[in-house]
Amino acid sequence: MSALLDKPAARWWALAVLALTQLVVVLDTTIVAIALPDAQAALGMSDDQRQWLVTAYALTFGSLLLLGGRVADYWGRKRTFMVGMVGFGLASAWGGLAQGGTELIAARAVQGVFAALLAPAALAMVTVTFPHGKDRNKAFAIMGIVAGTGAAIGLLLGGVLTEFATWRWCLLVNVVFVVIGMVGGALLLTESKAEGDNRYDVWGTVTVILGLGSLVYGFTRAEHGWGSADTIGFLAGGVVMLAVFVWIQCRVAQPLLPLRVVAHRVRAGAFLVQAVIGSVMLGSMLYLTLYFQIVMGLTPLLAGVANVAMTVVIMGCTPVSTTMLDRFGPRPLLIAGPLFCAAGLFFFAMAITPAGSYVTQVLPGLVLLGIGFSGLFVPLQNLALTGVEPHDAGVASATVSSTFHIGGSIGIAVFTVLYAHTVADSLGSGAGQLAAFTDGYSTAFLAAGVGMLAAAAIAAFLIRGTKDELMPPRAAEHATVLVGAH
Repeated sequence: MSALLDKPAARWWALAVLALTQLVVVLDTTIVAIALPDAQAALGMSDDQRQWLVTAYALTFGSLLLLGGRVADYWGRKRTFMVGMVGFGLASAWGGLAQGGTELIAARAVQGVFAALLAPAALAMVTVTFPHGKDRNKAFAIMGIVAGTGAAIGLLLGGVLTEFATWRWCLLVNVVFVVIGMVGGALLLTESKAEGDNRYDVWGTVTVILGLGSLVYGFTRAEHGWGSADTIGFLAGGVVMLAVFVWIQCRVAQPLLPLRVVAHRVRAGAFLVQAVIGSVMLGSMLYLTLYFQIVMGLTPLLAGVANVAMTVVIMGCTPVSTTMLDRFGPRPLLIAGPLFCAAGLFFFAMAITPAGSYVTQVLPGLVLLGIGFSGLFVPLQNLALTGVEPHDAGVASATVSSTFHIGGSIGIAVFTVLYAHTVADSLGSGAGQLAAFTDGYSTAFLAAGVGMLAAAAIAAFLIRGTKDELMPPRAAEHATVLVGAH
């Protein structure tokens, strides 16, 4: 076997294993979304519990991603990869066999914990396996394509499994991927880790997890009133914990998140825009999926297929966006992209009705969203590394991924509160159930559209500079590196 590993072709087989890992981690963000109505009915879950099936995974994944990168670099990337694989597989099996809503939510949270080990370990091994040159660019292009299409694959696969098997297979299918990944990882991956005196920022990790968790939970409690004691208490507690986290990062020798990474104006703008994108993609798209199944009455399979239209537009427009990025730089794309997304979301808010017509009330909005998102993904990764020193490249890119999932967690919580209040008001005024649900979805889309307008404003005010200033050669070369040696 060692002779095989010495061959150049073995690197590409190793990349196939790592790309599979990337696919599993990304699609698990969306594969469960299609199964939510069936899982909710089967386990007798409330609407509040239903949204936590997505939030629990995104929150633990996003909160622990930076720590996962540190563990991979310090403990060993292959070792972390294998442990992450085993844990992710066991958590998926637990979720697939869960007999209650609380148990399923707990399994989803554990999935997120091990995904936070898997993702950075896999991407760090790509940086080690392909250290430079055209092969490196090609490898990360493949990883980027997998990441970009994983969400759509999750929706489609979730629809197929829910339709022809059961919602439980949306989780159990991960066991198959895990077995393939473990065998391939054991045979093809080599160990590597950062050298030197490496220490974990334990208190920084604890405070950021408590802060983010308290903040997200506080938003979910807002359903009972923004002025209620528990809502204010958890939101205030989250802010205090995050302030303590920042204080710790200023004083420890090896911080979990060096503040120089987020203090840069352009990078700060990129992180904020990414957080809004996460809230829109995970939050509002969840409600579009529910609209397809609950109001329009589409089967899970057709609901998955209906969502693919946006991904097709993204893939078709990305080459154009890449050409524009090379010619004009990232700033125009990061202003125009959110505006297109906002237009699509406002279209949903105004167009959808209880009768439901996919071609006239949904498809135009998906096209606008696809155009908008195609102009956002590539430039955001470039800006993540603007002015970053090489040893901070990994943590800077990991922060982009973290802000996406944390933004998604907060977005889902906020949209759920707005949805619940609107549905209650509509039912109280005499509206039918489907009409009330549609009103709730429209409110969520409206709020998401306002968020995208805010993202465009953030880009306009914070992301400034010439193309060469915003995309220096070193940043452009490593733009797709999501996690590396810190």
